[in-house]
Amino acid sequence: MPLSEWEERTVRVNGQRIHLRIAGTSGPIVLLVHGFPESWYSWRHQMDALSEAGYRAVAMDKRGYGRSSKPTDMAAYRITESVADCVGVVEALGESSAVIVGHDYGAPVAWASAWTRPDVFRAVAALSVPFGGRGQSGLPGNPFGERRPTEVARELAGPDMLFYQEYFSLPGSVAQREIEQDVRSWVISGLYSLSASRPLPPELAGVDLTTLPPEHLQAFVRGTMCVPRTEQFGARLELPDKLPDWLDQDEVDFLVAELEYSGLAGPLSYYRTIDLNWELLGEYQGRPVTVPALFIGGDRDVATIWSQEAVARIGEHVHDLRGSVILDNCGHWIQQEQPEAVNRELLTFLDSL
Repeated sequence: MPLSEWEERTVRVNGQRIHLRIAGTSGPIVLLVHGFPESWYSWRHQMDALSEAGYRAVAMDKRGYGRSSKPTDMAAYRITESVADCVGVVEALGESSAVIVGHDYGAPVAWASAWTRPDVFRAVAALSVPFGGRGQSGLPGNPFGERRPTEVARELAGPDMLFYQEYFSLPGSVAQREIEQDVRSWVISGLYSLSASRPLPPELAGVDLTTLPPEHLQAFVRGTMCVPRTEQFGARLELPDKLPDWLDQDEVDFLVAELEYSGLAGPLSYYRTIDLNWELLGEYQGRPVTVPALFIGGDRDVATIWSQEAVARIGEHVHDLRGSVILDNCGHWIQQEQPEAVNRELLTFLDSL
């Protein structure tokens, strides 16, 4: 279905304006939560598949993105506010419950929503990032937030480098200035470089990246998602000569236009609240996720790779796990790189509820 045929609506929830695109006029709500640096549009391949199966697919622009509100206070980007936004969207659409699905930074939001508000979110599916407890990201050596996330990230990066989350949260809008110099090139580079379309270096060819020993895992993360303190994160990215097969120019144009419209201040603010989120979620530490859950990762997805301990142990904390799927030859942009596989797994999961 053309984008123009999906309903467009803006709702007022939690003191914010939240922009939605909706496919389907009836059926149970499936709320789709995007990550960085995207928008509702990252779910374009799932909208019709869900609505044709009898669900009401609702893709939101998180606050700070697209046509949604863009608060300037950093505290407005706490994960508790994101959960409240998701709850508010469900209520604004006249429903009392929904299934929530998240990717990238949207995955911790989806997990936190199901973890802290199971009265509203009756099931959860997460792409790329498994359940990470109060730590959110499932970092090596800290799979469920046993320690403060920035402390672990700094150990992972070492004294000479910055983990990308810390780089994105540097004061003085360092990352914002970098990206806004050339949003188009940065977006294309990021989409390509973190996908399975970018060839692996020769030393990693044929290696199962999802089962790396700890010392090799740290080297992998340092080589892919950490940046020397004297460089920009773009130094880790590669601008391809042509777009990968799963992405066309019209799609790039849309993604870039949305990011240029929203700016980077809001999207990057989410990374400045990671330790604050860890504190806020502390009261839930030790409580399991009780609703039915699905995890989908990619064997070339950097987040799935670094969180392999959390993936392996997810059943300890997610008590109704109905699937933990690692897609072959799939990078970070899971629902865009392999939409048919994602749709198949999502619909199988939804049908099990």
